[in-house]
This record gives sequence, C-alpha cells and structure tokens, in this order.
Amino acid sequence: MKLSVLASGSSGNAIYIENKESRFLVDVGLTGKKTEELLKTIGRSPKDLTGIFISHEHRDHVSGAGILARKYQIPIYANAKTWEGMNAIVGVIPTELKFEFPTGTIKTFGGLEVESFGVSHDSREAMFFAFHQENKKISLLTDTGYVSDRMKGIIQNSDAFVFECNHDINMLRMGGYPWKLQQRILSDRGHVSNSDAAYALSEVVGEHTKRIYMAHLSRENNYKELARMTVEQILQQQDCSVGHQFFLYDTDPDTPTELVQI
Repeated sequence: MKLSVLASGSSGNAIYIENKESRFLVDVGLTGKKTEELLKTIGRSPKDLTGIFISHEHRDHVSGAGILARKYQIPIYANAKTWEGMNAIVGVIPTELKFEFPTGTIKTFGGLEVESFGVSHDSREAMFFAFHQENKKISLLTDTGYVSDRMKGIIQNSDAFVFECNHDINMLRMGGYPWKLQQRILSDRGHVSNSDAAYALSEVVGEHTKRIYMAHLSRENNYKELARMTVEQILQQQDCSVGHQFFLYDTDPDTPTELVQI
C-alpha cells in the first residue's frame, strides 16, 4: 500500500491510499479543483480513483466530494446517517455512485480490506477506517473526542497511523474561542489533544509501526513544533521507540505528504 495525507486541518481534509489494484480518497474536504491540484502534486489523478470513503458529514471532510464524484464518476461510500447529513452539502449523487458502508463492517476491493469503525464526534455517526493488505495495516483516526479501548483494539500495531493531534489544551483555554466552543472541543465528542493523542498512541504502537502522521492540527490552538514536541516527549516517557523504531511526520492544510510505500 501507498499513503499520502493530501491535506489535514480544520480548513479541509483528504487522505490518499492505493495498492496495485485500487486508488482511494478518504474524505474530500477541499474544493474539487484544489483536490485535483493536490493529487497532481503526488503524481495521481482523480480520473483513476476507485472510490471515496467519507468519515462524517462536516464540511471540512465532504465539501468537494460531490463535485469530484460527478465529474469523474467516482463511487462514494458512507454510512446511512452520514449520507443523510451530507446530502445537502454534496448535492445530488447518481444512484450508481452512491453506496452505503455501515459502521463496524469490512468491504473488500481486490486484495485490500477496508474496515470501518465508530468514533466519538459531534456528528450523526462519524467513523474512520483501517486498511488491511496481507500483513500490513494503515489506520486513520481523527475527529474523535477520545480513543476508546475498542478503537485501540482495531488500530493496534498498525504499520502507519494518521492520528489526530488537534490542539494544545493550554492554547485552547487561553485563546480567543468562546467558552461554549472550547467545551465542545474538549468534550468526549470533540477533538483529541496533543497529549491525549500521545498517551493513546503509546498503547497502540507495536513492532510493525514505522510511521505516525500527526493530523488535523488546529490553526488557532496548535502548531506543528508544539504537537511534535509534546507527542515525542510523552512517547519517550512511555518507553516507546520514537525516532528509532518509528518516526513522527507533520501534515499540512495545503501541502501533501510524500507518497510513500507502507
């Protein structure tokens, strides 16, 4: 499998995953034009996509999905409640491109198994994905207020993680967000902080783990250097071999990560 985080952050999210037979996007939270540009940067084109998986209906995850699907005849996969929530955003999707992917199930595309699992977020029924091929696994987990034991069991010992590090708690509390919004972000249906992400990661990294992408950083309440420092320090305190067995990688709202083989 190959992976690139095309864009990650509150302004828009898209992740690209492929194997020899299939090419997928997880979420399209940018314009269709911007998504095309990002794919071109990694040497790929939307006309070759096998499908689009949608995690939940928030605009920073779906705003360009309908445009891209209609233009290039790309199937979209989402659970029933997410379809209900995003219909007004993505517009009319032809029946032949509209597929239901229930939470907690597995769909197989050639040699690639895609496992959906529920997360805790203030949407209708948010879910994320683990991609399995032979003995390799890529797990994507952002937009959750906490990481449950059930989630940890599904993503355990992945070769690569794309993991939410949304905010620094002190920056959020001292920043300009209204109290109600702060409470929403800090709640069990909000977003995982840098430190919470690190402690969760310390329980799921394993001998197969080689890459951790720190994702969905808040523009207002976080920055890359702080996220990396916090996660690295906590992982080291928990006796995890960060910088040796596995490495941390930044993501960006506007620039894709390198397309790498997992």
